[in-house]
Amino acid sequence: MGYGFTTGSCAAAAAKAAAYMLLSGQEKKSISIKTPAGIVYTPDIVVIVRGENRLSCGVVKDAGDDPDVTDQTLICACVELMGDGETAEGMEIHTDRNREAVKISIDGGTGVGRVTRPGLDQPVGNAAINHVPRQMIEREVRQVCGLFDYHGGVSVTIFVPEGEVLARKTFNPRLGIEGGISILGTSGIVEPMSTQALLETIHIELRQRRQEGADVIAVSPGNYGLDFMREQYGYDLDRSVKCSNYIGAAIDMAAELGFKEMLLTGHIGKLVKLAGGIMNTHSKEADCRMELLAAAAIRQGADRDCLKGILGSLTTEEALAGITEEKLRKAVMLDIMEHVAFYLDKRGDGKIKVECLVYSREFGELGCTPGAGELLAKLLEDADRK
Repeated sequence: MGYGFTTGSCAAAAAKAAAYMLLSGQEKKSISIKTPAGIVYTPDIVVIVRGENRLSCGVVKDAGDDPDVTDQTLICACVELMGDGETAEGMEIHTDRNREAVKISIDGGTGVGRVTRPGLDQPVGNAAINHVPRQMIEREVRQVCGLFDYHGGVSVTIFVPEGEVLARKTFNPRLGIEGGISILGTSGIVEPMSTQALLETIHIELRQRRQEGADVIAVSPGNYGLDFMREQYGYDLDRSVKCSNYIGAAIDMAAELGFKEMLLTGHIGKLVKLAGGIMNTHSKEADCRMELLAAAAIRQGADRDCLKGILGSLTTEEALAGITEEKLRKAVMLDIMEHVAFYLDKRGDGKIKVECLVYSREFGELGCTPGAGELLAKLLEDADRK
């Protein structure tokens, strides 16, 4: 199974190519960027359109063996030079410590969705270009500006000609992202999502840790919350085994391999499903996130308006923000974590003890099972010894 590259990598490559051609006056047939995963991406430049002080480039996304609706989609970037001291309307100004001011704006054009509801990676009104792709685009464009000693403003607009049509095949409309697809990616690469391949990968990683002598294991659905865990607890999620949506299967494998304890960490949007005994958290399998939050809120005395707000929310972040009383929010999460602990204990079946820590982007740590803190301290101690 081969990996591919994210829309974020494509956008960064297209922006770098456009900036390079605009500042150098030379045409390039391909361009290279380094993804956050450390893998070099070198796509062909299949579209080049020149204008006055602007240039657009496009690359075709290759999703590898992943059945992604955006596979073979044209991802484009238009780069415009604003000149010294100029800024585009609404421009985000990014200061380079080595320069007086490097001004770079990043926005979405045709086929890139616009955020209309709170609780997502970007605030309401922003283009649905997530923070890691934005960092990648900015880094690559700034690198080119440095190469040609350019200090003026740069406006980057990402656009996807088929994006509006493709978005109808995604969850974007339901999430409150309108008008196109999202520009996504945390590692820059797309791992194949074959169920069997994923389960085999999880098993291999667990077996390797066990053979190294570990009897305690950290598991996480992915790298979401990487910065939070590092800053809040000094724990690097890269040390954990990634289980994607297959939480129940990961628990079974860990128990079979002889692990005694597991710490599961993740975002509320995925792990709240555990409070209903849902051990495969893929949206195709089951959802009921808002129903579980509402049920907990009922048990904790929430009023009718609060419940309606929860059930009308599109994301768990939005639902939690709607529970305006802090004490009630804490009570709801204590209730949720009690149910999570019950189902994790049931799945562990006396063979493995599973603790859980849940966080959100807006509220930080939301809750944990009784032994999660002690188990995290043990994992940190083990990491320090190595």
